[in-house]
Amino acid sequence: MVPQILEERLIDFAVTIVSVVESLPNSKAGNHIAIQLIRSGTSPAPNYGEARSAESRKDFVHKMKIALKELRETMIWLNTIERKRLGPCREIPAAMAECNELIAIFVSSTKTADENAL
Repeated sequence: MVPQILEERLIDFAVTIVSVVESLPNSKAGNHIAIQLIRSGTSPAPNYGEARSAESRKDFVHKMKIALKELRETMIWLNTIERKRLGPCREIPAAMAECNELIAIFVSSTKTADENAL
């Protein structure tokens, strides 16, 4: 995948996450999940930006794995929102689908980068 296209997808994903967070109820659970989701769901884009400027292949893989870790955490929060039916957000299914696709891209990219480092 072209790096700029992936970066744009990650930024669009972050915008979607912001919309999801804004739809959550103002309750103890809603506020807790909102804080966690906004952190994990908006961090892959800047982490990928850092990976693109990595100082070495090892640094690149490390930063990509951080972004992957954040995407996986985001998926857990999205699943939690869906199962609990917190908020009326219609963007949850699309956010979950995009998160799954991004996870697959990052798994493949880190695997390839690890293999090429040998």
